[in-house]
Amino acid sequence: MNRGLLLGLLSVFCLTAQAGPQINVGTVYDYLEADKSTYLKRVFNSGDATAFVKINVLEIVYDDAGTPKEIAVENAADGASRNGLMASPARLIVPAQGMQGTRLLYMGERDRERYFRVRFVPVVPEKEDDFVVTGEEREDYKKSLSAGVNVMTGFGTIFFVRPRDARYATAINETEGRYELRNNGNTVVIVDEFKSCSLSKESDCGATTKHHVLAGKSFAFNKEKGREYRFFLIEGSDKKTMKVASR
Repeated sequence: MNRGLLLGLLSVFCLTAQAGPQINVGTVYDYLEADKSTYLKRVFNSGDATAFVKINVLEIVYDDAGTPKEIAVENAADGASRNGLMASPARLIVPAQGMQGTRLLYMGERDRERYFRVRFVPVVPEKEDDFVVTGEEREDYKKSLSAGVNVMTGFGTIFFVRPRDARYATAINETEGRYELRNNGNTVVIVDEFKSCSLSKESDCGATTKHHVLAGKSFAFNKEKGREYRFFLIEGSDKKTMKVASR
């Protein structure tokens, strides 16, 4: 086959494969502070077709062994009887190259910290999906997508709801060979942009990671000679620069 023709066909295929909605929800982790009850989450669509997005909320609960389990949270018709997180609206129509927002609303007691997974799932609208579109519009949308190879990728985010009386009490226990950070408060603290670097060669650094330290839990690492460990310790709105060296 002619090389120019082959490249042309590949270009057409790539453009076709990328046709359709491409959503982005920004940060993967979000936090509802103690003095707030709602949080605005924006959904962006960088694709060339409208995105129909369903939002599902699940609560993450931990058993006695510390194993997480996800439980579906249903949107109650009577908001007064609700105890948990809801998305309003739970259906978004995001235009191509546009943005729409949903409010994550927490209702219920705030005596302890709670955790939720919020899923943003692009779908092809059906009659039962409650999207405000006509049958003709649904069919036209399906036809426009069928012209290409479309992979509509969804996103799952983690949402932390802090207790009303959020309290931070981080304890550090450091020995010659080990460093431990224990969360003695009642809400999550964050070890952000954690990395290990060589003391003798600045460019010799490991991968940068992020860690959530839940109440009653610890974050720890063994110290290697000649390495420095750098990270930010985030307690609510307070952000501290931390460095731990082992010479």
